[in-house]
Amino acid sequence: MKKIILFAAALLSFAAMAQPQGPTPKEGKDEGFKFTVVKENPVTSVKNQASTGTCWCFSSLSFIESEVIRINKLKEADYPDLSEMFVVSHAYADKAKKYIRVDGALNFAQGSSFGDLMYVLRDYGIVPNEVMTGLNYGTDRHMHGELIAGLKGYMDGILKNPNRKLSTAWYPGLQGILAAYLGPIPEKFTYKGKEYTPKSYFESLNINLDDYMDFTSWTHLTYYEKHPVEVADNWRWEHAWNVPMDEMMAIIDYAVENGYTVAWASDVSEQGFTRDGIGIVPDMEAIQKQAEQAGSDQARWVGATAGQRPTFNRPVPELNITPELRQQGYEEKNTTDDHGMQIYGIAKDQNGNKYYMVKNSWGETGKYKGFWYVSEAYVKYKTMDFMVHKDAIPKDIKKKLGIK
Repeated sequence: MKKIILFAAALLSFAAMAQPQGPTPKEGKDEGFKFTVVKENPVTSVKNQASTGTCWCFSSLSFIESEVIRINKLKEADYPDLSEMFVVSHAYADKAKKYIRVDGALNFAQGSSFGDLMYVLRDYGIVPNEVMTGLNYGTDRHMHGELIAGLKGYMDGILKNPNRKLSTAWYPGLQGILAAYLGPIPEKFTYKGKEYTPKSYFESLNINLDDYMDFTSWTHLTYYEKHPVEVADNWRWEHAWNVPMDEMMAIIDYAVENGYTVAWASDVSEQGFTRDGIGIVPDMEAIQKQAEQAGSDQARWVGATAGQRPTFNRPVPELNITPELRQQGYEEKNTTDDHGMQIYGIAKDQNGNKYYMVKNSWGETGKYKGFWYVSEAYVKYKTMDFMVHKDAIPKDIKKKLGIK
């Protein structure tokens, strides 16, 4: 997932009927969005990926943190804070090996997939964030521009194979760059008075990686079969189950309603994904008609004048999303693998429309401190793929997939 570097405003207001993760929004002059929480599951604190393209790691690791909370029935004081940069460092190192093996025919960049995290957890383990923050280059926030430029230049130099045979030094050299920027990979560490290795610490979290499944929904792929996720950032060539759009949504709903969260890969480049923490798919023709009937101009409804990005000041009509419209967006490259986030709740606006409560990784910015409300239509339209626990899948869909 490619991170679009944005100074994002975030969203999430929670009603009194549920315990809030973020503050209640202040009312503006317009009617505004008024949300009521239907279901909310625990998440850890909002992190900031800052100037990096590592949303895939922040979102999927946040998902795993919520799984640790759920499985171990943890109280908030014991919530885990796992190291994103431990995962990122291993991912870069593995990616470098494959980059050489396929003669550079691989997207050697910052993006990746949810499957990348699962591979790292299985093969290398994990450490707490305090053991490896990844901030070894003189700043207090993640900034990987220089790192990726240096890595790419180094790898392209190795790829030329000037000695006509690769030496035994090139891979330790790469590891040296990673250690200089992100810190050395700890072989052992002490945490809360107990000594661990990365693998033994992961084992202590009680996560069974075989319990997790990835899903997508495209009409050009056979349903109820696994297919490679066809995006450039999927350099590990991970597969996902392809299901019809309605069943894709049924899985997400069932998961949230039954206490699970969802690792969600989506496209956030749409004008409806605002910097005020709203994600919608506006039907601009319907909005114009509504504005005319109200005796107002459209700009007042969408919060923008000519040349400005809309902010949308209230619930507006949205497009009717069909599998064909989803596919069209994908084929025309209007739906791309932009960003990874975590879905952890469901809410409704004042008109009864469903929204998903989403944790982002752009820091505690905006009115709602790093959270978004994303409409059902937006999730239908812009979901690339998502990961859930297998017990978060409805039984009838499990049966079609041939899994227990």
